[in-house]
Order: sequence, then structure tokens, then C-alpha cells
Amino acid sequence: MSHPRLLRLAGIFTWGCVAIPLIIVPVSYDDQMQWPVWTAWAISHITFGVAFWLVSSNLGRNSRVYSISLLALMSLTALAESYASESGLGGILLLIIGGVLPWVLPLRAGVIWLLAQNIAMAPVFALLPDVSLIQAMLFGVLFLGYSSFTFVTSMVARQQTVSRDEMRRINSELRATQTLLADSSRMAERLRISRELHDLIGHHLTALSLNLEVASHLCRGKAQEHVQQAHSVARLLLSDVREVVGHMRQRRSIDLTPALEELAAGVPSPVVHLQLPDVMSIDDPRLAQVLLRCVQEIITNTVKHAGAQNLWIELALEQGGVRLSARDDGRGAKTLNKGHGLTGMGERMRQLGGNLETKTSSGKGFELSAWLPMENEE
Repeated sequence: MSHPRLLRLAGIFTWGCVAIPLIIVPVSYDDQMQWPVWTAWAISHITFGVAFWLVSSNLGRNSRVYSISLLALMSLTALAESYASESGLGGILLLIIGGVLPWVLPLRAGVIWLLAQNIAMAPVFALLPDVSLIQAMLFGVLFLGYSSFTFVTSMVARQQTVSRDEMRRINSELRATQTLLADSSRMAERLRISRELHDLIGHHLTALSLNLEVASHLCRGKAQEHVQQAHSVARLLLSDVREVVGHMRQRRSIDLTPALEELAAGVPSPVVHLQLPDVMSIDDPRLAQVLLRCVQEIITNTVKHAGAQNLWIELALEQGGVRLSARDDGRGAKTLNKGHGLTGMGERMRQLGGNLETKTSSGKGFELSAWLPMENEE
């Protein structure tokens, strides 16, 4: 079970435990004036639960504005619950927020948020009956300590999740590269063997055939018959060698499908949807390597920057070239600032005579389209 899911279940369980006083207390109510207070308490608790359910549904991958809005609602309803219930129940709910903060905010912003909500708890305690200012400050410090422990524990889980996903992605990239290298090595070895067959065995068989041709004209009788048979066998062997060499030279294409599938399988999030031709064979090893590196860069950028849930990658063989298309359902951006990854991708495309086009807008994800010629004059 993933860390975000465990955190979500733990938060729901804690929220349910905090609801127990909310269920028990109305039994002792005999004053009608207390019911509005209980109603405010119940509304605050339910609103907190709904906000936590929404923010934890896709923890760490929702848009920043959406998550911060839900966090603010959770903090306000936790403070309201403490005031309505005249207890520290809201402080317990702040522990849940402390577990969510590392998944939504950077470290510095998360620490500031943690301090702010626990400092805001002190005035709430001070407004309660029979609670002095010193006691209210002491309660605030105690809940700050509890929340800090939850915050640090969740931060460690977040770092472990990020490291695990990064290692899994890097491992898939290594396996994809290994697959491509193995295919390239097999192709190079077939080419070397075909050259050896043609240059060595083919040469000697040709010389043997010529000598047998000469011998067939110099001998007579039964010897001539055997020489002619040997000559026929030599020509047959030479024909077989040429057929084998031609067949080995024809099988020089690299199948990119296994390497691309390795890349997609190693990404836990977003979900990578690959659309490939039935046969994704590339004759040029450089072209195959550029395509693999471009797909790898697309996946890396989507994981790090897009905040997407899905990534669609399509490769299509067109007349004279290969079309690479990619799009995601991430947050997008108003303006595109090309980093080293996209810049390097464009340079690789231009070196092979191709082109690269990108498109993005805020809230509409990122799109990329690239074209590479199958044959390059270089």
C-alpha cells in the first residue's frame, strides 16, 4: 500500500475518533440553547472531513491552488471545532493537517503554515471558559510539538516516495537503454558476420570455382566428370553464402517497442499511454537513440513539472519519417520556459534534419509534436 493511501486511511481513522465526543455529548443536553453550538461543531467537523477527503484523493498531484484552498478550509474548521466544542479536539485535527502539509507545500512554506495554525490555536483556547492565557499558550505549544512530529514523519514518507519513484524511473530508463544497446549490438554483429562471410568465404569459394572451371577444361574422362560435380557444388555454396549475407544485411532494423514499453512501465505516476505501430522498426541506430531519449525526456518533464495524471505518447511511421506526439492533462503554463531537456531535445532533432513544436496553456496541459526523417543525408 502506498504512503499517500496509508496517510489517507490514518487521517480518516483519526477524524472518526475525534467524532466520538460529537456523538456522545448531545445525550446530556437538556438546554435547547446548546443545540446551535452543537450544530456548529458538527458542521465544522463534517466540513473538515470532506476537505481532507478531497485533498488526499490525489495527494501531491492536485493543483497547488486547489490544495491550498482545501488546507485553509481544514485549518479554519479545526479552529472552529475547538471553539464550538470548548475543547482541544481541533488541535487533534491539526495533527492531520501536519501530515498533509509536506505533500502539498515546500518545506519552508509547510513549516510556516504549521506554526501559524498552532499559534492561532492559542487565542481559541484563551476564549474558552476557565482557561488562562498561560494555559492557552501551553496548550498551543503542546499541539505544536505533536503536529511537528506528524509533519516530520510525513515529510520522511514523502521523501522516500519521491526517491523510490525516481529510482524506479531511472531503473526503467537503464533497462530501456540496455534493450536498445542489445538490439544495436546484435545488428552490428550480424553486419560484421555478413562482411566476414562475403570477404573471406565468398572470396575463397569464388577462387575455388574458377580453379575448378579451369581444371574441367584440362582433364578428360572420368576425372572431368568429378571436377564438374565439384564445380557445381562450389557454385552452389557460393550462391548460399550470398543468400545468407543478403538476408543478414536486410535484418538491420532496431525494434523500439520493447525499449519504449520498459520506459512506460517504470513510471508509477502519471499513467503513460503508449500508442505504437504494429512494427516499430528503425534502420538508423542514431534515429532510434534520439527517439528513445526524446520519449525519456518527455516522461521526465511530465513527472517533475506537469502534475498530470495521464500522459499520452504516440509514434507513427509517416512517409519518409517518424512522427512523435505527446500530451498530458497536467497544469500547463501561461508561458513556456525551455530548460536544458527541451533545448537538448530540439538540438537532437535538428541534427538529424527534424523539427520540434510545443504548445501549452494554463490548465490545459502540455503538447509536443516532433518529426524526424527516416533517412538522413549526413
